[in-house]
Amino acid sequence: MGLWKSTVITLEMIKWEHSIFALPFALTGAVLAAGAWPSVHALIWIVVCMIAARSAAMAFNRLVDAKLDAANPRTANRALPAGALTTGFVAGFVFISAAVFLLGAAMLNRLTLQLAPFALLVVLVYSYMKRVTRWSHLILGLALGIAPSAAWIAVRGSFDPRIAILTLAVLLWVAGFDVLYACQDFEHDRRVGLNSVPQSFGLEVAFWIARSMHIGMLATLYWLATAFHLGTIAMIGIGVVGLLLLYEHLIISPEDMRRMNAAFFTLNGIISVVFFVFIAADVLLRR
Repeated sequence: MGLWKSTVITLEMIKWEHSIFALPFALTGAVLAAGAWPSVHALIWIVVCMIAARSAAMAFNRLVDAKLDAANPRTANRALPAGALTTGFVAGFVFISAAVFLLGAAMLNRLTLQLAPFALLVVLVYSYMKRVTRWSHLILGLALGIAPSAAWIAVRGSFDPRIAILTLAVLLWVAGFDVLYACQDFEHDRRVGLNSVPQSFGLEVAFWIARSMHIGMLATLYWLATAFHLGTIAMIGIGVVGLLLLYEHLIISPEDMRRMNAAFFTLNGIISVVFFVFIAADVLLRR
């Protein structure tokens, strides 16, 4: 198989376009750090780091979970278990993506580069967490949640505890929708002994835990708005996010998960973009 075809299959496998989940939150962190649009230099390298880190993490996850995916009817047709890619190629893709991430961090500032290996460790270690704890969803949330704090550091070269509020909000948001997504594998996880909230507590309780996490996210976003003295536009944006989350929870249930992909991929992508647009507008229009 040619290099180009293998690369295209790899990008399809890791759903690289879903970088949109965390990227708007990273850009929100950058805008809050700058109090305006950050420099073009910072924006370019923040985007490079985000895409590279997620690509490394997703490809590594597919590599680590290849045997598990092969045993799960929902994931058996993924590229590695189906034989469309070799483990060597995917391992090389992980290495190159990680190297690009470190290069991007080096192009920003010294503190970004110093912290980059720790960020990389967080996004990679998630792949093993379902073997260790039922709360792996929180580790995934942290992996995406560090994005706004990392972007703040990329712009300022220093850390402000206030941006950790947005990290907490993203952590709760991601963990909540990952709990919902894991409900699809409830039977498989119990059969093979993988840990997850649905596997441990059942579907009904898992849905309530996800709802609680998303309520916590909204409360944390309100805390963020007060910490940064954001105005009406930001509060409207948080309200819109709340309505989208409500709709997400209305279209799926423990008895009917047919629209899980719409809830997981489409709505969460919209939520992240909507949040960024309203927060950025609030910051920029008050300059």
